[in-house]
Amino acid sequence: MRHNKKFNHLSRTAPHRAAMLANMATSLIMHKRITTTLAKAKALKKYVEPLITRSKTDTTTSRRVVFRYLQKSYAVKELFGEVAARVADRPGGYTRIIKLGVRPSDAASMCFIELVDFDENMAKSAKGEKKTRRSRRSSKKAETAPAAEAPATEATEAPAEPAAEAPKAEEAPKAE
Repeated sequence: MRHNKKFNHLSRTAPHRAAMLANMATSLIMHKRITTTLAKAKALKKYVEPLITRSKTDTTTSRRVVFRYLQKSYAVKELFGEVAARVADRPGGYTRIIKLGVRPSDAASMCFIELVDFDENMAKSAKGEKKTRRSRRSSKKAETAPAAEAPATEATEAPAEPAAEAPKAEEAPKAE
């Protein structure tokens, strides 16, 4: 029976697991994205998200509690500085797991785990699409009058070009 066995022990002893998760949390906070196995990423997500929530309130007690988990002063400083400022308005879900496939050597499922607010690619693409859609709609309405004149001039030029190309196509078989 699996009574009171809610979390993955990752085939490690308790102190080894605590040290590994602390090191991975420090790396995630400093680099904003790390590559690891899926099981470790899920364990890290449960480990680091309460620490990020704690960093929203910058008090001495909060810093001491987080330092007890991370044991790296530069990581605590980064967490309470840059990371806390970016996630201040987010109600939870600070990390994202993106699956990458399997590792060739042992077929372990690999993934990225990253801080959501620090992924510039996803943030820029979402904002960029909305702006271009709005500007296209407004620009089409504003440019309807000049656009109506442009096809009229192109229509007069268009028949001349195919006529010039047609004789060349007929001459090519005669040359052979």
